[in-house]
Parts: sequence; C-alpha cells; structure tokens
Amino acid sequence: MAPRKILVVGGSGFVGRHLIARLAADGHRVVVPTRRRDNARHLFLLPTVEVVEADVAAPAVLPRLAQGADAIVNLVGILNEGGAETFDRAHVEVTQRCLDAGKAAGVRRFIQMSALNADAEGPSGYQRSKGRAEAAVVASGLAWTIFQPSVIFGREDAFLNLFARLLRFLPVMALAGANVRFQPVFVGDVAACFVRALDLDAAIGQRYPLCGPNVYTLRELVRYVGEVAETPRPIVPLGASLGKLQALVLEQLPGKLMSRDNLASMQRDSVCDCPFPELFGVTPTALEAVAPLYLSPAAAKSPYDDYRAHSGR
Repeated sequence: MAPRKILVVGGSGFVGRHLIARLAADGHRVVVPTRRRDNARHLFLLPTVEVVEADVAAPAVLPRLAQGADAIVNLVGILNEGGAETFDRAHVEVTQRCLDAGKAAGVRRFIQMSALNADAEGPSGYQRSKGRAEAAVVASGLAWTIFQPSVIFGREDAFLNLFARLLRFLPVMALAGANVRFQPVFVGDVAACFVRALDLDAAIGQRYPLCGPNVYTLRELVRYVGEVAETPRPIVPLGASLGKLQALVLEQLPGKLMSRDNLASMQRDSVCDCPFPELFGVTPTALEAVAPLYLSPAAAKSPYDDYRAHSGR
C-alpha cells in the first residue's frame, strides 16, 4: 500500500493505539485529533503521526483536518453516558461530522467502528445509537466499510481488566448476565482488518462482524480471569431484578463499573453467526494466547508485549 494521509478520529483510545502503530509502521501519515493532547502521549514517538489538540465537535475542525486526506477512520465510542457526553453525541453526531468533513474535503474512503448488535431498534441506547450511526454511513455516498466487533480484548482493554481489578478485592463475584455469551476478538486482529480494508476495493460497501475463535458465557470469562490472575472467587449469578439493582448501584459509583444500559445490551448475545472474514487474511487469535500476557501476576509490564508477539517484531 502506498503511503497515504489518514485522519483517525478517536485514535487516542484502546483500538486507536494499535491501529495507528500499524499505520505508522507502514509509513502512512496519520493525523489524530484529541481534546487533550496529553491523552495521546503514547502516540508522540510514532513516526509520521501528528497529534492535534482539537475539539472535533467544533464546526470547522474536521473539514480542516480532512484536507488532503485519503481516508477517514472513525473510532469514536463510549460505553456509558455522562453529562453532555451522550450516546447520540458520541456515536451519531460525531459520525455525521466525519462524513460531512469527508464530503467537503473530497475524501471518498471512510471506515467506521461500529459494534456487534448495532441496531436502531435495539434494547440499549448504546446499540441504538450505533445503529443510527451505521445508517448515516450507509446513506453517505462515500466508499464506506463498517466493522462490528464483539467485545475487544488486549492489554489495555476495559473488559477483562475490569473483572481482574474487581476480583482482587471482592470475596464473591455477584454477576448479572452470567449466561450471556461473548465471542471476544483480539485488538490486534481488529486493527489489522482496518489497515487492510484501506487497500481493498472488495471491502467497500460491506459490514463485517468480527469475533474471535471461541464463545464463552460471561461466567466462564470471569472464572478464567480469576484463574489467570490467581484470584479465583465464587461466582453468584444474579436474576433479572437483582441484576438491574446491581447495575443501578454501580452506575452511581465513580468510573461507572456497570450501567443499566450495559445490562440492556446484554439482552443479546455478542457472538457472530459467520466465520471471521477471509478477505483480510487474519486468523483470529484465541483469548488464551494473549490474556495471560497482561492478566497473570508474572506478566511482563511492557504495554507492547502482546503487539510484538503477534506482529513478528
């Protein structure tokens, strides 16, 4: 792939750091807007990456940054609402701003991070907003590709690491949605698909669910985390009513460990009904091959160990 200029919105987060590292390694010029430049300090040393302190909600920002770009990648996403930061603002409005900026700057290629079970009529605000964002992308007239991953795992993830932290100090894990099924996908595999989609015309106009090779219930995942982290705990599944009460309490705490909207999302299993897309040449990585690298007490401290292990570097 010839070097290109790529605008990555939401690039300072978990998936962004892996995607941008790959883009930089391939020699692409990457522009990453962020409201606070220090939030993206882990990107400062990457060659060809420009971190710009900017508010993408401001009308003129994205059209200016998109000038001369060959592609726009939108990774913006939140798991919980807080104050003015609503699902509609983060998912629908930012997506529309990215699309409008692409059109204004003549950028045809557009890649959208969505989510498995995105549905404008879904049971949670998160899923509904992701579904509305997808609809805007499809109607844009740009050369779009949409990725719909299940829960994403990797060293900096907000999923397995959350349970690892909880298991360190809770004597018993009371678990809502214990039987909900997940098919976690490795962040490196997701990033690889994004990078390769930039150069594949066959990916234009397509939506791709992304899942790992194995399906687990939430109870199985929590038990596995406890085993790897050497903090096994009894797991007590909660029924629907107690689960809602737990979510209500937890969403009031700092950091919002869980919310009622998260629980509503779990009304649908987060699993794929199709194999991993062959087009991208990626063999999905098993959870068990990566999770011990950051959950085990003996795990190496470098945040790039799992990246190097799967990149050949």
